[in-house]
Amino acid sequence: MDFVRPPQSVLFCCTMNAIRSPIAEGLMKRRFGTRVFVDSCGLRKAEVIDPMAVMVMDEWGVDIIKHRPKTFADLEDDSFDLIISLAPQAHHRALEYTRHLAVEVEYWPTMDPSATEGSRLSQLDAYREVRDALDRQIHDRFKMLKL
Repeated sequence: MDFVRPPQSVLFCCTMNAIRSPIAEGLMKRRFGTRVFVDSCGLRKAEVIDPMAVMVMDEWGVDIIKHRPKTFADLEDDSFDLIISLAPQAHHRALEYTRHLAVEVEYWPTMDPSATEGSRLSQLDAYREVRDALDRQIHDRFKMLKL
């Protein structure tokens, strides 16, 4: 088995930086604290973080209410080891963003739970599904980072 150096910094990106990427950022910080620098951004900037994203993360004791959505242009640093895109358009932007940088880019297709119709409970369940799926992917992808 080849040794793979774990990333020191990870950027999650999605469409509006209001649901998927802040959830992924919060989950990564929950698992690894300050051992890995984690940030998130979107193609466009939402006004505020999605309240249902806040609710499902709060169920796991992760507070993302203070998250302020931002775009690639708003990032203070562009020296990431890994960028993980969660939406097709964000993936294209990440590839464009890293054209002249030595950065690994991965695409994790992740549904947008805000598109779910139905009762409030079925909508919350969609947000939970996204949270749980992202947590499994983070666990599997970064298992080389010992807790």
